[in-house]
Amino acid sequence: MKILVSDPITDAGLALLKDAGLEVVYLPNSTPEEKQEAAKDVHGWIIRSGTKISAEMIATSTQLQVIGRAGVGVDNIDFPAATRKGVVIMNTPDVNTISAAEHTIALMLTLSRNIHRGHSSLEKGEWNRNELVGSELRNKTLGIVGLGKIGREVMDRCKAFGMSLIGYDPFVNQDMFNKDEIVIVDLDTLTQSADYITLHVPLNDKTRDLFNYNRLCSMKPTSRIINVARGGIINEEDLAKAVKDGNIAGAAIDVFTSEPIDGTHPLVGIQNIVLSPHLGASTKEAKEGVSRAVCEQVRDYLLTGKMNNALNMPISNMAKLKEIQPFLELADLLGNLQSQIATGPINHVSIECHGTIDETKPVALACLKGLLQTRVPERINYINAETIAKELGVIVDVHHSSAESSYVNLISTKVSIDGTVHQIDGSVFDDAHPRLVNILGREMEVTPIGTMLLVENKDVPGVIGNVGTLLGNLNINIAAYLLNRSGENGNAFAVIRVDNPLSDQDLQQLSGIEEIQSVKQIRVNELI
Repeated sequence: MKILVSDPITDAGLALLKDAGLEVVYLPNSTPEEKQEAAKDVHGWIIRSGTKISAEMIATSTQLQVIGRAGVGVDNIDFPAATRKGVVIMNTPDVNTISAAEHTIALMLTLSRNIHRGHSSLEKGEWNRNELVGSELRNKTLGIVGLGKIGREVMDRCKAFGMSLIGYDPFVNQDMFNKDEIVIVDLDTLTQSADYITLHVPLNDKTRDLFNYNRLCSMKPTSRIINVARGGIINEEDLAKAVKDGNIAGAAIDVFTSEPIDGTHPLVGIQNIVLSPHLGASTKEAKEGVSRAVCEQVRDYLLTGKMNNALNMPISNMAKLKEIQPFLELADLLGNLQSQIATGPINHVSIECHGTIDETKPVALACLKGLLQTRVPERINYINAETIAKELGVIVDVHHSSAESSYVNLISTKVSIDGTVHQIDGSVFDDAHPRLVNILGREMEVTPIGTMLLVENKDVPGVIGNVGTLLGNLNINIAAYLLNRSGENGNAFAVIRVDNPLSDQDLQQLSGIEEIQSVKQIRVNELI
């Protein structure tokens, strides 16, 4: 078998392939055209960030079985084209953990002791020792935002400095940690209390501009913030203003909204801000680690069929995968909706398949993928969804039921949070589109599309009118109002489809209507 390596990797990685009897074509400095030509008869293709694998390249690579990415991001691979052709895509997500954690500590120490300013002044021939008095980390409070693998490595290292540790992560609770090591708090408390804040969360709609000017100004004026996670979590313009205005003491930034940056970037030239060019994973050990890891994974897949960190292969039978694709999409949708409704750490997940759905394993993995993908910084896929759920302490039950059902096929999901159970069921109808058939215990058929409000209210006259009037005053158009009055508690339940999402303030006004018991907003328009 033949493997194309079209980006630089270490000699140790190449040796793993050659020692296994695999033929290696090593073209780290080739053009895209040369890479495409060389890939025509290879079985495996190993890349870093320098190679872009297009749909055309995949189409002409007639023997290609696996693409190995030495690193995390796979934006340079045409993911749909590879999946359609049955090419497995693998990456190496965990190898950079230590490097990122250590770079966080390095930036924290640099800020604390003014090393960057001292170096700059010495290069100018100045000796400003008295102006560069630093501060010790000992007895300072470190706030860790995001307690995944990197956040926990930072936690372990900072305990040795004698720091007091507080943490925020919406998907963990205090029971997962010893209070003597770290105290779990809400984000506002962490922001206001910490002397240092370090970020270790993914970039998504909930974390983009998480630290804007208002939140930065709620930090102590002596505090500092470090970001080695993703650009965009801190608003860069706001950070520049907050430091210049003296609202915080400084910042260290390794990642940026758009990379590379140049001298016109708003954070350049501010003396209390340390900048590094995305060096979190740039160590010899990390480069060696990703080289060895990706070569081992590609080698093992080609020789034994073993898959490790496969991103696009829920089951090995691609024909079966195509057959059950509507059910996988439904399960993913149900998991995503459960994630939007659930607030707090999830304790238990039950997934029950009825009728024609007998492939419970991929369906369950699809549901967990939808449930967890916005809750952890790691990429969630069919391969690692179950493992991540176990790491979060989630108990997962999956089974197929032969009990009679009103539907030819049905997926029932129940998510438990501190004793409260949320149930959402769905079915795939003849048009191959999903339908919700049970929402929070209420049986009703709903096409999941657009922005929807889930409203429970006292079943008394006037509620629909009050809701309609309020939404009208907010210039929110109602597209559909589906009502269920079968609740045992005497309450009515409505699914209201609206043309535009409501803001938090709008939702508070809606919740303020006297007869309304609860309001939840879910968005599903991009899921089907």
